[in-house]
Amino acid sequence: MSTPAMRTLDPVPSTRSSAAVDVVTQLPGPDEVAAVAVPVAEGAEPPADLGQDSTALAAAGFTGKHGETLVLPSGGRALVAVGIGAVGDVDEASVRDLAAAFARAVPQHTRLAVELPDRDIGLSPADFARAVTEGVLLARWRFRISDSAEDQVLERLVLVTPGEHSEAVVAGVRRGEVLARAAALGRDLANCPAAVLTATRMGEVAQELGGAAGLEVDVVGKDELVEMGCGGLLGVNLGSVEEPRMVRLHYVPEGPSRGHLALVGKGIMYDSGGISLKPSDESHAQMKNDMTGAATVLAAMTALRDAGCETEVTGYLMCTDNMPSGSALKLGDVLQMRNGKTVEVLNTDTEGRLVMADALALAVELDVDAIVDIATLTGACLRALGVDVAGVMGNSSALVDQVRAAGDAVDEPVWPLPLHRRYRSQLDSPIADMTNMGGPNAGQITAALFLAEFVGDKPWAHIDIAGTAQLPEARGWRNKGATAFGSRLLVELACAFERPSGSGAGSGTGS
Repeated sequence: MSTPAMRTLDPVPSTRSSAAVDVVTQLPGPDEVAAVAVPVAEGAEPPADLGQDSTALAAAGFTGKHGETLVLPSGGRALVAVGIGAVGDVDEASVRDLAAAFARAVPQHTRLAVELPDRDIGLSPADFARAVTEGVLLARWRFRISDSAEDQVLERLVLVTPGEHSEAVVAGVRRGEVLARAAALGRDLANCPAAVLTATRMGEVAQELGGAAGLEVDVVGKDELVEMGCGGLLGVNLGSVEEPRMVRLHYVPEGPSRGHLALVGKGIMYDSGGISLKPSDESHAQMKNDMTGAATVLAAMTALRDAGCETEVTGYLMCTDNMPSGSALKLGDVLQMRNGKTVEVLNTDTEGRLVMADALALAVELDVDAIVDIATLTGACLRALGVDVAGVMGNSSALVDQVRAAGDAVDEPVWPLPLHRRYRSQLDSPIADMTNMGGPNAGQITAALFLAEFVGDKPWAHIDIAGTAQLPEARGWRNKGATAFGSRLLVELACAFERPSGSGAGSGTGS
């Protein structure tokens, strides 16, 4: 169990302070802003206020290529030339990355400014401002157990805009702040050591932050889970000294609802593999992030009110450790799930689908319009799509399309994989309704087919973030370590949600 000293550590430090983001029409003086971004297009002369021409910049190795930065002293502060590449290639994703490049170029400065363009470059002022805000805030996010002088905490970001765009820019900034806060919260949770963020502590955090965000929060303990028949969550928890928790979150919009969406997040607070013990390697050391699905659901739902979401949303966080011990789940054991199906356990390291199955069944009972689950589920998805793109599968092409559109909008891309139903036979068991383990190939598909057994004909989509949940090095606005990929995607999905037409069965990516 976690020690009293560990209990005093804050699992969500980013929620305790945040940088001020201001919109002004005139650049403040050096005493207020210490570094200013100056965009420079490739092959073009830089703005005059940079004080250098293209020849001088080229001599310093700066040509304006996308993502290049060059820091120049000027009147007591730093001017940062930021290469934007070809003007015609600028879009919201590239602006977010460029803003992050600027923020990373001056890690010692705590007060930054970005001058927004005064002409049309293919993005609305609101979208440009939103991308800049997200890029800077997320690039400068850090999870701190202890303070470090190497990276100073960002105090203020100033966006300088022509007066006629001020109202739109303010709207874009506020939207960017909401999404950045959600991603920062998700990152805090996914990067927090497992000895600090137990299932019990996750429930406490959900109550604290969810209540402040206007959510109804219900933390379900072990005894009630037994009464509810949640055999998957209870079975995975058998080897742990930490009790399991299921957290139900409920958001109701103020006005008419666009529909009712359920979100299910895998919350394995630490995954040792159980009796099927993982090897002691780097991937094992990353298993504090095996609760990223639950982290992203909680993070997204705390942002819904401020994002103006008009969709009713119910979230389920399925939280437990997966540990080996004398009482742990054993190979060959059979679990009975919430919906009555029985599962023969052939590998205790394929535990995520077991805990999620109970929540999927509960969402079906709630009679929602659609269900989306998100989980660090399979290494097969990492092998197929790498660390930049998540996999998505489901029984409703309309819902899968909504997930893809949301991912594209926030630069958290997902790619559809087939729910190939002929592989369902790989889950057959001679003694139970199914096993929790498919064959050696297409593991991401057989995992999804397992989950499909618990959604009936409800429109459903499954997002596998096993590859995208962790980055080996910083890329653009994404930081090294646990990424909380999906936090912003789920906010976007909920805000734009449309009830899928027809039933889920037979209408999705299956074959």
